[in-house]
Amino acid sequence: MTEVVALGEVMLRFDPGEGRIRTARTFHVWEGGGEYNVARGLRRCFGLRTAVVTALADNAVGRLVEDLILQGGVDTSLIRWVPEEGIGRTARNGLNFVERGFGIRGALGVSDRAHTAVSQLCKGDVDWDTVFAAGVRWFHTGGIFAGLSDTTVEVAEEAMAAARRHGVTVSYDPNYRSSLWAGRGGPERAREADLRLARHADVIVGALGMAGRHPGADRFGADEVPDALASVAGLLPDARVLATTLREVPSAGVNDWSSAAWSAETGYVTGPRMPGLHVLDRIGSGDGFAAGLIHGLLAGADLERALAYGTALGALTMTTPGDVAMASIEEVEALIAGASAVVRR
Repeated sequence: MTEVVALGEVMLRFDPGEGRIRTARTFHVWEGGGEYNVARGLRRCFGLRTAVVTALADNAVGRLVEDLILQGGVDTSLIRWVPEEGIGRTARNGLNFVERGFGIRGALGVSDRAHTAVSQLCKGDVDWDTVFAAGVRWFHTGGIFAGLSDTTVEVAEEAMAAARRHGVTVSYDPNYRSSLWAGRGGPERAREADLRLARHADVIVGALGMAGRHPGADRFGADEVPDALASVAGLLPDARVLATTLREVPSAGVNDWSSAAWSAETGYVTGPRMPGLHVLDRIGSGDGFAAGLIHGLLAGADLERALAYGTALGALTMTTPGDVAMASIEEVEALIAGASAVVRR
């Protein structure tokens, strides 16, 4: 029985390792996608049974994505397979080229995802009542999926509303990507979509992204975060939990990492502080945070403990290549308890 369902695009990530996209001769290939990464983290790290709702063009590339999803232990039965005519003119699969960055050179993502099969999903394509009728406990989606097209906002809203009807807890991560909204109304339109969808959510991950004038417009110092989350709570009075990662970036390879959250029951709480965290690959760390937070909340932990799970898994996700978390629950709990990086034999 599936416990957690995620809705989002799953792409192939092409990783040049320590090199640059523009000069690469070989790439390592991973699967990845903001919403999917959460489902995979919950499956592989915490053992929850998860599934992803997405769409793929039915060709060898799509089947490679499927194979990678299966290796991650995520149920593929809810994938919608779309016929393609041979060159991807009507439907294709998304690609994402990502440099990890080093020192003063930040990470770089170059996505190739227009006209993908999943971006063409429309209301009515998925029978959400059937999806949520079989004991699902949690549903997760976010602003990356919503930003793919005009119709994906409607699909996300349809899914979130159905989940709420079935008593399923709903989480939403704004996860703003400027490239998805360029030429389509920019950050102002992204904010409209976030507000429209977040009103259906119980838990907002990345809630700090909904504070300020519009996505990406404002940075908040540590002393400003409580008021910023309070402002989001005012926009979303039905939200039970608002959570966010906190990151400073002295260099691509060293980040100061922490988290914070708010709920009506607890008020403002903070997660573990991890200054000077050494980073191999920061992509997917926010999704690792979301997976850890969701695990904690599903397990009945208090908000501070759930934040600790999220902060620890997000940190460990940055120590391995690719989008997806590779840590075990034992490693997460050891880090929360203050374990060091000494060799284990």
